[in-house]
Amino acid sequence: MTDRLTLALTKGRILKETLPLLARAGIEPLEDVHSSRKLVFPTTRDDLQLIIIRGSDVPTYVRHGVAQLGVVGKDILLEHGAEGLYEPLDLGIARCRLMTAGPTGWRGGKARVRVATKFVNIARRHFAARGVHAELIKLYGAMELAPMMDLADLIVDIVDTGNTLRANGMEPLEEIAAISSRLVVNKAAMRSSHRRIQPLVDQLASLVEGG
Repeated sequence: MTDRLTLALTKGRILKETLPLLARAGIEPLEDVHSSRKLVFPTTRDDLQLIIIRGSDVPTYVRHGVAQLGVVGKDILLEHGAEGLYEPLDLGIARCRLMTAGPTGWRGGKARVRVATKFVNIARRHFAARGVHAELIKLYGAMELAPMMDLADLIVDIVDTGNTLRANGMEPLEEIAAISSRLVVNKAAMRSSHRRIQPLVDQLASLVEGG
């Protein structure tokens, strides 16, 4: 059908934790998304298809209405903004923390610090609110290497178990935000397709609340 809804899902851990929730709502892809090279998947619901993309792209697809709904980490929404999106539901999955971290034994007090992160907007707001001048160095991975190689004093990154930090002589310092995956909806689509979207939101909310 040409007027089917499109739900954008985030690759990786979020996808693995979202699919069982969707299955409980009677929504399952008709192919194995983990082994297929496809990006668009029909589902057991004729009126809904899935697209599987990078998390940082999910808000863009939903904002432009290419996908009416999406599942994305709160960290992405905090970093890139949620303009044009409703965020009706915390799915409570893929939980982690966005934190500052530094070498074990780090003592603050500097008025100026070098901070490596891919979350430059979040980091800028965080340090500015504390009156600390942060020189932000954008990296896309292996944040722990930056203090080890004296590229940065601190990092801002997602922390799950903290094992990677400890293995590299670092420790978490301050929590900036608790992160989990959120359902987002295009604002215009919510108005124009409310009778189709709201029941799905309500169904997922009921499943989340019921555990």
